[in-house]
Amino acid sequence: MTSVVLLGKPEREIPKLPYEIVYTNTRDMEICSMEIEPILPGKEIPAASESAENLCCWRYGMEIDVLEYMYVKYARVWIPDPEEVWKSAELLKDYKPGDKVLQLRLEEGKDLEYSLDPKTKELPPLRNPDILVGENDLTALSYLHEPAVLHNLKVRFIDSKLIYTYCGIVLVAINPYEQLPIYGEDIINAYSGQNMGDMDPHIFAVAEEAYKQMARDERNQSIIVSGESGAGKTVSAKYAMRYFATVSGSASEANVEEKVLASNPIMESIGNAKTTRNDNSSRFGKYIEIGFDKRYRIIGANMRTYLLEKSRVVFQAEEERNYHIFYQLCASAALPEFKTLRLGSANYFHYTKQGGSPVIDGVDDAKEMVNTRQACTLLGISDSYQMGIFRILAGILHLGNVEFASRDSDSCTVPTKHEPLIIFCDLMGVEYEEMAHWLCHRKLATATETYIKPISKLHAINARDALAKHIYANLFNWIVDHVNKALHATVKQHSFIGVLDIYGFETFEINSFEQFCINYANEKLQQQFNMHVFKLEQEEYMKEQIPWTLIDFYDNQPCINLIEAKMGILDLLDEECKMPKGSDDSWAQKLYNTHLNKCALFEKPRLSNKAFIIKHFADKVEYQCEGFLEKNKDTVYEEQIKVLKSSKFKLLPELFQDEEKVLSPTSATPSGRVPLSRMPIKPAKARPGQASKEHKKTVGHQFRNSLHLLMETLNATTPHYVRCIKPNDFKFPFTFDEKRAVQQLRACGVLETIRISAAGFPSRWTYQEFFSRYRVLMKQRDVLGDRKQTCKNVLEKLIQDKDKYQFGKTKIFFRAGQVAYLEKIRADKLRAACIRIQKTIRGWLMRKKYVRMRKAAITIQRHVRGYQARCYAKFLRRTRAAITIQKFQRMYVVRKRYQCMRDATIALQALLRGYMVRNKYQMMLREHKSVVIQKHVRGWLARRRYGRTLRAIVYLQCCYRRMMAKRELKKLKIEARSVERYKKLHIGLENKIMQLQRKIDEQNKEYKSLLEKMSSLEITYSTETEKLRSDVERLRMSEEEAKNATNRVISLQEEIAKLRRELHQTQSEKKSIEEWADKYKHETEQLVSELKEQNSLLKTEKEELNRRIHDQAREITESMEKKLVEETKQLELDLNDERLRYQNLLNEFSRLEERYDDLKDEMNLMVSIPKPGHKRTDSTHSSNESEYTFSSEITEAEDLPLRMEEPSEKKAPLDMSLFLKLQKRVSELEQEKQSLQDELDRKEEQALRAKAKEEERPPIRGAELEYESLKRQELESENKKLKNELNELQKALTETRAPEVTAPGAPAYRVLLDQLTSVSEELEVRKEEVLILRSQLVSQKEAIQPKNTMTDATILLEDVQKMKDKGEIAQAYIGLKETNRLLESQLQSQKKSHENELESLRGEIQSLKEENNRQQQLLAQNLQLPPEARIEASLQHEITRLTNENLDLMEQLEKQDKTVRKLKKQLKVFAKKIGELEVGQMENISPGQIIDEPIRPVNIPRKEKDFQGMLEYKKEDEQKLVKNLILELKPRGVAVNLIPGLPAYILFMCVRHADYLNDDQKVRSLLTSTINGIKKVLKKRGDDFETVSFWLSNTCRFLHCLKQYSGEEGFMKHNTPRQNEHCLTNFDLAEYRQVLSDLAIQIYQQLVRVLENILQPMIVSGMLEHETIQGVSGVKPTGLRKRTSSIADEGTYTLDSIIRQLNSFHSVMCQHGMDPELIKQVVKQMFYIIGAVTLNNLLLRKDMCSWSKGMQIRYNVSQLEEWLRDKNLMNSGAKETLEPLIQAAQLLQVKKKTDEDAEAICSMCNALTTAQIVKVLNLYTPVNEFEERVLVSFIRTIQVRLRDRKDSPQLLMDAKHIFPVTFPFNPSSLALETIQIPASLGLGFISRV
Repeated sequence: MTSVVLLGKPEREIPKLPYEIVYTNTRDMEICSMEIEPILPGKEIPAASESAENLCCWRYGMEIDVLEYMYVKYARVWIPDPEEVWKSAELLKDYKPGDKVLQLRLEEGKDLEYSLDPKTKELPPLRNPDILVGENDLTALSYLHEPAVLHNLKVRFIDSKLIYTYCGIVLVAINPYEQLPIYGEDIINAYSGQNMGDMDPHIFAVAEEAYKQMARDERNQSIIVSGESGAGKTVSAKYAMRYFATVSGSASEANVEEKVLASNPIMESIGNAKTTRNDNSSRFGKYIEIGFDKRYRIIGANMRTYLLEKSRVVFQAEEERNYHIFYQLCASAALPEFKTLRLGSANYFHYTKQGGSPVIDGVDDAKEMVNTRQACTLLGISDSYQMGIFRILAGILHLGNVEFASRDSDSCTVPTKHEPLIIFCDLMGVEYEEMAHWLCHRKLATATETYIKPISKLHAINARDALAKHIYANLFNWIVDHVNKALHATVKQHSFIGVLDIYGFETFEINSFEQFCINYANEKLQQQFNMHVFKLEQEEYMKEQIPWTLIDFYDNQPCINLIEAKMGILDLLDEECKMPKGSDDSWAQKLYNTHLNKCALFEKPRLSNKAFIIKHFADKVEYQCEGFLEKNKDTVYEEQIKVLKSSKFKLLPELFQDEEKVLSPTSATPSGRVPLSRMPIKPAKARPGQASKEHKKTVGHQFRNSLHLLMETLNATTPHYVRCIKPNDFKFPFTFDEKRAVQQLRACGVLETIRISAAGFPSRWTYQEFFSRYRVLMKQRDVLGDRKQTCKNVLEKLIQDKDKYQFGKTKIFFRAGQVAYLEKIRADKLRAACIRIQKTIRGWLMRKKYVRMRKAAITIQRHVRGYQARCYAKFLRRTRAAITIQKFQRMYVVRKRYQCMRDATIALQALLRGYMVRNKYQMMLREHKSVVIQKHVRGWLARRRYGRTLRAIVYLQCCYRRMMAKRELKKLKIEARSVERYKKLHIGLENKIMQLQRKIDEQNKEYKSLLEKMSSLEITYSTETEKLRSDVERLRMSEEEAKNATNRVISLQEEIAKLRRELHQTQSEKKSIEEWADKYKHETEQLVSELKEQNSLLKTEKEELNRRIHDQAREITESMEKKLVEETKQLELDLNDERLRYQNLLNEFSRLEERYDDLKDEMNLMVSIPKPGHKRTDSTHSSNESEYTFSSEITEAEDLPLRMEEPSEKKAPLDMSLFLKLQKRVSELEQEKQSLQDELDRKEEQALRAKAKEEERPPIRGAELEYESLKRQELESENKKLKNELNELQKALTETRAPEVTAPGAPAYRVLLDQLTSVSEELEVRKEEVLILRSQLVSQKEAIQPKNTMTDATILLEDVQKMKDKGEIAQAYIGLKETNRLLESQLQSQKKSHENELESLRGEIQSLKEENNRQQQLLAQNLQLPPEARIEASLQHEITRLTNENLDLMEQLEKQDKTVRKLKKQLKVFAKKIGELEVGQMENISPGQIIDEPIRPVNIPRKEKDFQGMLEYKKEDEQKLVKNLILELKPRGVAVNLIPGLPAYILFMCVRHADYLNDDQKVRSLLTSTINGIKKVLKKRGDDFETVSFWLSNTCRFLHCLKQYSGEEGFMKHNTPRQNEHCLTNFDLAEYRQVLSDLAIQIYQQLVRVLENILQPMIVSGMLEHETIQGVSGVKPTGLRKRTSSIADEGTYTLDSIIRQLNSFHSVMCQHGMDPELIKQVVKQMFYIIGAVTLNNLLLRKDMCSWSKGMQIRYNVSQLEEWLRDKNLMNSGAKETLEPLIQAAQLLQVKKKTDEDAEAICSMCNALTTAQIVKVLNLYTPVNEFEERVLVSFIRTIQVRLRDRKDSPQLLMDAKHIFPVTFPFNPSSLALETIQIPASLGLGFISRV
């Protein structure tokens, strides 16, 4: 038992509850814990022998006694489960003391009866409220027990995808088996400088804590990473090292991490193997020390390895493998370089086939071999050494195949010419006979003699295996040593951070010596962990001045004593190893006799006498005694080692050379897992004679010493713990196996931490946090000014038992469960308040609804009643109308019926009367017709009778007459034959004539009578005649008509017949036609229908096409507009990117320049007597200012000799490639110089021949030539200077050459590049000066026209006679040479211009051809168009052509105007030069004076009466001007009292005067001094916002002045006429404008950095943590980790602090007169920083992702927007930079349940990336019980919907991003002549002009 310091108070009875428990019927309300009592008097504390599981059960039992009242209906508990370890259930009824079962209901709805243990009566552990689930720190849980820890880890891992969780001081890391975007450099920057509890748990937080404590406490640190193989230990260690490499600011040394990582393939191949649990199990531990210098930058690393499992070399269990390197060798046996190793399949060798699993699925051993060899090469292991390593490894494999033959029971031998041994000896380079001999014999030494003894076969095999293990261990040691050499630092190490990657607790089915050593080491580490935890607890209690007492607690020191104490397991094992006939069985019996029944931690298995059980802190482990002695002895015969040392193979003796030295215990080689400590922290002191005995120590003894040194190392550092958990054995991503997880949690000490925390006061609140959280439980009278006293008063009322809490100095400490109790009270209070609010609101809503309904009812009634009245009135009107209608209708019906009856009666009468009349008429007509018929019938009968009678008479007469005739004929015939007949004939004729006469007479009489009758008849019938005549006439006419009708009828009949025929024919034709018509009609109808369909389709297609055309036109228009906008945006983005890239380069340049200045200052301090370097004399004239841009580089070049004179140890070694380039450049310069010298000689010869022509020149040319010769001499001296500098560089190269310094990117490399650039630019400047001198010669030649040639020749002859010195004549010749060279250059330029003109003409011809072809194509296209379109196209084309021509003409006109202006300007300059030269001639300037003061185009200022807006100063006062106006100027006084930008105006007015004087040297000197002065000021006071803002404003104003008064039209639009008169006249300072623009960009970036440094500490506190709206969100319970309070204490920043700072920034910039557009850009950058930093912290802090925090953020953002409105900056783009933060806040507040919510979120959060949206949803945490968590299915839905979104996978925003800045032209309306210079500036030496 061990006494541990924890706080507590005397025990007491369970108090009565201070309140009555009221339960509602709401099923989803959480039943929180209320109180936990301390250990009651007489409570039995478990003995130290109990396991951790029993301890947990004991603790649960301890709580049960005091928490029985919490087991009520709807309370949730955890019950054991064989599959899920723990399962959640809900009580169906209250628990009462004495109940034997609990009525439970599982989450899946199944009811269960849970039986309690009848002995212990232990109740199942209570479940935490949902509000506490998913916390960052497990110690923040109210109920601290195993199921709560397991459930919290599972929820964070599965639901929130969070793999890191704090458990007190331990970081629990669960391997996700998936790449997560949480390790980028942006995440590193976010965690850098943060407190450990402020951010979400992360390996970077642990690394930052270690790094911070190392720098703060000046103490070495250790990060202990432990866990099973495959849990992610190596990856965690790698990320920790990456963090150190990044935050230490040592980018050039970051390859240390790369080298360490490059060692991974080597260490894995020789130290990892396949086990039953992992295919790549690390079988050793390593401790990597990362060294830091005094500035805490990484300088190197060192690796120390522990616990190498040597026994795996010679033995592998089933389904396991040997180390990977052996299988890689066997897989690569076919390679040519491996032929000599004589390898084969892995199944051939005994050491690789025992496990029966030589191949790992998905692993290519041959490919892994390539990676291993590449890693060896990277770490400096040469190919020869690599082949040596492989030879040794192959030899070990062949050694395993060596077999022995028994001679007898005590001796054996190796078979003759045994091939495996032969191969082994060949590879090792040893003699076969010696090795074969010593494998079967051993040497025994006594006090008097030494003799050789044979050994048995079993001992020989063991000796062979021991030799193989020894060789492999030494090889492993040698490789680690070479890796350390590659990682070794050359600089002295100031401190280090160690990363321990060691295997965790192990337990298998068969546990042997290796597992015993591993678990022993974990016991030591656990003890160290416990002591550290207790120490931190004690420090916390003492710091808070908490009274504490001693409380008994379980400690694992008894277990450690059982193993390592005197007569412990290791001691007995060593003692047994010394016994001559010691065995595992005898050792087991000694263990039983010594410890069984005497030590509670030691047990004996029931069914075995060769095993023992140890109760470790994690679990019980049963160890098999078999093999312990042999592995502990690790017998390696010295004779075998001596044979190997005598090997001809160089590498093999090198492996054993360290054994000849005095070894520390850390370098021993145990048989278990071998500790290999090459560089211990505290090495043991060597003792004489130790070397001879060192290798005789047992493995257990060596391992104990090694572990002791490791613990010393860890105890000498501040430890940090990372426990890696393997969630499943199948490497499934985000799959949680509860069984495996809880097994590892028990083994790694996480539950032990929980247990320790639960025993004390795990919950800790500051007084302000407690007050903020539980303010709702206080009444107004309870709130005092003193927060501490207020909290004390409230707690005394809430919790009666004072032992449940303690008041510290700054915090309140609570027992476990008390936070849940307080949370329940708070939740009940809030619930009651919610109910009251809901009651009131619902009542108000219902009353409002009732009033609204009553009002609506009254309105409805009014309208209904009015409607009913209107309906009744309508009914009355309709009734009256109906009566009237009925009256008239009835009248109408009666009248109609009467009329109908009357009409019917009349009709009947008429019909009857007509019928009667018609009958009478018919009767009369029938009678009349009967009479007529009778008449006619009677007449017909009479005539018929008469006719019949007449015919009878006639017939009779005929018959008679025929008879008589016949008789007469007969007589006649007879008489004819006689004359008598004739006579008689005549007589008969006479008679007849007489008869006829009588008849005639009678007929006449009848005629007369008939005439009379006729006359009478005529008279009678005259009337009738007339009537008849008319009738006849009428009949005739009718007859004619009838005839005509008959004829017509006939013709009609004919026509009818014809028509009938035609009709018939027509009918047949019609029939055929109808058939055809029907067919045609059918076809037509079908065709018509088809045509209609086609027409409709065509119409629809036409409409569709029209619509499409319209849509396409609209879309094209929109797309073109959109494309134009997008292209514009893209161009803007590209422009911004280019600006950003350019400004980043400027930033880098300024940083390098500052670095260069710092180095130069340091060098000046180090150099005692600096040698003055040659300073370049500036040229006196320049036609352009191209060198201005490179003024800073020129300055660097001037300082080059000073840097070259550093001491040798400070000289920067240079790159050879750069040196060769410089040599080449020097040779080119020398060649150019030689060619110039040759040309000079040639020209001198020509000058002698042209002497006569030279004499004709004016006398003033001699002086000019002398001046030009001086210039050439100056150029030659500069050339020599450059050559000397290059020679010095060459010397520096030859002296020291360090590749790491000369590498590209190194400081020396960059400095040299700058120097080379400056040298090249200097050369270009000199070339330009030569050309300028030539142009001056020509211009002066043209300016001076000789009035009299003879006179000029005479004067020149006299002048030549005066120049008796040969040097003057030579200079005259040189002038002639220059003239000739100038003419040649002019000829070349004319030739070049001619070629250019010819090329332009060719280009015009080509363009005309293209235009012709284009016109032909247009003509061909127009011919195909209709006439109207052709005319329109031609007109359009003509308009386009004329427009283009007009534009071209306008451009040509503009160019000509510019040319004219330029020529006018040059003409003015030439006129001035001519006038000055004439004045010079009149004043008769001597040659000596001309030499002293070279001729230059100087404008002599004239005295003006009016002030011209210029300031004059002397050249020697320039430094004084810069000092007073720039270096010593106080911005605050200038900003308050003077006009904004006054220094810029003064400087520009000085530049104007220098321009007026046409003094380019003065202009350049002033501008260069100004720029350098500003840089010096910013370097000196660069962290002062006012200074940087002041000079940014003045630099921009200076730049605007240079533009406004440059004379360019684009900048003169807003000038007044007076301002246009002040424009620069002689110099074009466009190049200097670029330099000033670059300077302004650098100042802006420095300004951004300054305000970022000022705002950075305020943002998180003011935007996130501070509660601007008090009471909206409370602080949740937290654990042991420090957490930044969200309450505004003294010294904390609030939103008001940020706004005040923004006001300060804005007022300062406005006072300094900064451009409004530039102020907008600064504000936009500030708001971006605020938004990015806030969002980044929100994404990394789970405690900030809640609904209430979203409200706080939105309110804070609204305040910032209000500030923008107040400052009229809403159009600055600053609000848009806050859009991601606004959307994140909205995302925290919106509903997150349904698919509609997911769609709304996807459309709303367009400024957030998918990773950020998912991260916020995963981090969303309810602060109160009323909030709901986000379901995992909802997050999956969001991910699916956002799957097609193409955005950056980066999680965090780049808070360091700086928007590219622009400086829009802002002209000043201030007149320069009105500016007054105050005396306070001390500029009395300048005068107004």
